[in-house]
Amino acid sequence: MRFDQITAETPTESGLAAAYRALHAELDAGAVGPAIDAWEALRRDHGTWSSLVHLRFSQDTADPARKAAREFADALGPVVADHETTFKARLLGLDPAPLEARFGAHALAMWRNDVTTFRPEIAADLETESRLAADYTALLASARIAFDGQTLNLSGLGPYAESPDRAVRHDAAAARWAFFAEHGATLDDLYDRLVKLRHRIARTLGDASFTALAYRRMGRLDYGPAEVATYREEVRRHVVPLVARLMERRRAENGLDRLMAWDEPMIDPEGNPKPVGGRAVLEQAATEMFAAMDPRLDAFYRAMREGGFMDLDNRPAKAGGGFCTSFPSIGMPFIFANFNGTHHDVDVFTHEMGHAFQNYMSRQQPVSDYFWPTMEAAEIHSMSLEFLAHPHIAPMFGAATARYRRMHLIGALEFLPYGVCVDHFQHEIYADPDLTPADRHAIWRRLEQLYLPWRDWGDLAYPAMGGRWQAQMHIYRSPFYYIDYTLAQCCALQFWVASQRDERAAFDTYVNLCALGGSRPFGGLVAAAGLVSPFTPGALRDAVRAAAQALDLS
Repeated sequence: MRFDQITAETPTESGLAAAYRALHAELDAGAVGPAIDAWEALRRDHGTWSSLVHLRFSQDTADPARKAAREFADALGPVVADHETTFKARLLGLDPAPLEARFGAHALAMWRNDVTTFRPEIAADLETESRLAADYTALLASARIAFDGQTLNLSGLGPYAESPDRAVRHDAAAARWAFFAEHGATLDDLYDRLVKLRHRIARTLGDASFTALAYRRMGRLDYGPAEVATYREEVRRHVVPLVARLMERRRAENGLDRLMAWDEPMIDPEGNPKPVGGRAVLEQAATEMFAAMDPRLDAFYRAMREGGFMDLDNRPAKAGGGFCTSFPSIGMPFIFANFNGTHHDVDVFTHEMGHAFQNYMSRQQPVSDYFWPTMEAAEIHSMSLEFLAHPHIAPMFGAATARYRRMHLIGALEFLPYGVCVDHFQHEIYADPDLTPADRHAIWRRLEQLYLPWRDWGDLAYPAMGGRWQAQMHIYRSPFYYIDYTLAQCCALQFWVASQRDERAAFDTYVNLCALGGSRPFGGLVAAAGLVSPFTPGALRDAVRAAAQALDLS
C-alpha cells in the first residue's frame, strides 16, 4: 500500500445516523458480535478519513480547500462523539462477560470512562474548541521572519538557535520572540477563550473544573493529579539540581561569564553535532541504522519509506513540529516532521518512528481502542527508540556520533524540568479560569524560576515577562498532554540502562511492549515491560543517577 493510494469517503451526518441506526437495530436483535464488527469497520474508516483531512491541513495550512475540509471534520467531530458514546453506553448495559472475553476488561473500563466525557449539550463547544486550536496552529505556521537575508518560518530559525556564533544565537532568539511579541495579544485572546470554553464544558458535564475532565479525556485511569504533583516534586528535588550543574558546566566549557537563554541550546562546546546530510541522505542512512537494530524494525521502515508514509521537509505554510498519525483501516501510520539541518531532525525522526512502529505492531489488537495507548505510555515507545538507536546511529552522524549520544542524554535530562513546568502551569491555569493574561504570564515566570532557576532571558523582553509558554503548542491544542513526556522519559532511561546490559533482550522487551498497544492502562504497560513506575519513590532518582554517572556528574 502506498500513501497516495489511500482513499476515504467523506462521511455525512445523515450517513452516520443511518449507520448507527443499523448498529442499534443489530443490538436490538441480539446480534452483538456482528454489531461490534460493523462498528469497528465504521470507526476505522472514519479514523482514516479524519487522519487524512487533518494531515493534509498540516501539510499546507494556507490551502483554502484543506482548511475547509478540516473545519468540516471539526464540525463533525461532536456528532461522531455523540454516536460513539451512545453506542458504548449500550454495550456497557449488556452482559459484560462475553465482551471481556473478547476484548479484555480494559476496553470496558475505557468505554465507561469515555461516556463521561461527552453529552450532546457540549457539541457546539467542542467544535469551537477544535477551531480555536487550529487557529493557533495556522497562526504559528504563518510566520515569515526576515533573517540572514532569507524569509524563514519558525522551524527555519532552528539552525541559527544552535549557531557557534553567540551573536547569531541571540539574534535568532530575538527574531523568534519578536514574532510572539507581535502576536501576543492574539495568542492571549485565543488561550483565554480556550480556557474559559473548556471550563464551561467541564461544568456542563458536572465537573468542578476542567482538570478532572482533562484527565478523563487523556484516559488516565490509574493515577490522578496527586500522583502527578508528587512526581513533579521528585523532578524538582532530584533533577533540577543536576541540570543546574550541567548548565554551570556549559557556561564554563563555553568560556561565558554568564549563561543566557540563547546559550542553552549550545550543548556541545565544539558545536552541536549536525547530521550527515539533509532529508534524502538521512532517509537512506536510516535504512542502514534500522537494519542493524532489528529485522522487524527494518522491514517496517522500508514499508514506510517505499510507501511514501513520511513528510519530513520544512516548507512555508506547513504546520510546525512533528507528529505521527495513522490510518486504521489499512494499518499503516504516517510520520510528519520539519527537518532543518540540526540534530533535532534525527531526534524527531527516531521519536516519531517509535510511535509509528508501536502503532504498526499493535494493528492486530482486537479493538481499535487498543491501537494507541494513552499518551504517557505512547511516549515510552518514542523516547525509548531514541535511546535504543544509540549503538547504531553512526550512519546519521558519522565522526560526531559519540558527541551526539552525549548531547542527546544531556538533552533528555534537561527536558524534565521544563516538562513538569508546563504541566504545573496548566494545573494552576485551569484551577482559576478567570485569570487575566497578565496573571498567566506571571504564573509562568514564577514556575520557570522554580523549575528552571538558571534561565536568564537578558534583553529578550517578551519571554522575560513570562511569554515562553505561548510557543508550546500542547498548551493550546492538547491540554495536560505534556507531563506524559517526562513520565515516559523516566521509563526510556530505564530502557537505555537495560540496553547497555543486554541490547537484544532490551529490544525484544520493547517490541513486546509495542505489540500490547493500549490493551492495558499506563501502570499495566509499565509493569508488563518490567519497568519501575515513575510514581514509585526512587524510580526517577535511580534513572537519573545512572545518566549522571555516564556524564561524569555523579
